[in-house]
Amino acid sequence: MEQEYREKMSQQHFDAEKERLSYLKGTRRSEVADQLAEARSHGDLSENAEYDEARNEQARLEEEIKKLEYTLEHAEIVQSVSSDIVQTYSGVMLSRAEFNGQPQRIETLQIVGRSEADYEKHKISDDSPIGKAVLGKRVGDTFIVEAPIGIMTFTVLEISSTGTFDNNPEV
Repeated sequence: MEQEYREKMSQQHFDAEKERLSYLKGTRRSEVADQLAEARSHGDLSENAEYDEARNEQARLEEEIKKLEYTLEHAEIVQSVSSDIVQTYSGVMLSRAEFNGQPQRIETLQIVGRSEADYEKHKISDDSPIGKAVLGKRVGDTFIVEAPIGIMTFTVLEISSTGTFDNNPEV
């Protein structure tokens, strides 16, 4: 039997998502209900584009609520992170070997749960190819990642239990 996916997240992110869910179920639902009532008041619903749009917005909202409830129900709060081994919420400084004509490069990343991934902020999902490959590694370990753009080789240079580094050598 396949094991159910548990979304790992920090307590801070969990609390923020709970607050967002509360807003969606309260304030936002009320706003959409008001839009529907206003659109209904315009008469014939068969040719009422405003009513159709309000119904579509209601469907989008309910889908977002459903997804967020599922995510929170299946969340696994990460309490502490080691600086000895890469885990979800670790910061990791990696050396990427030269590949596809690109020079060797140092990258710093934080491994996070799916819902917090943001590549522009150097936060990658623990479910991404690099995220999966680096979990469980220690300083000095080398690992290979097969990506659509080619095979990349990385070496773990440093691990941070706080998810960040004092000196960020991003190029």
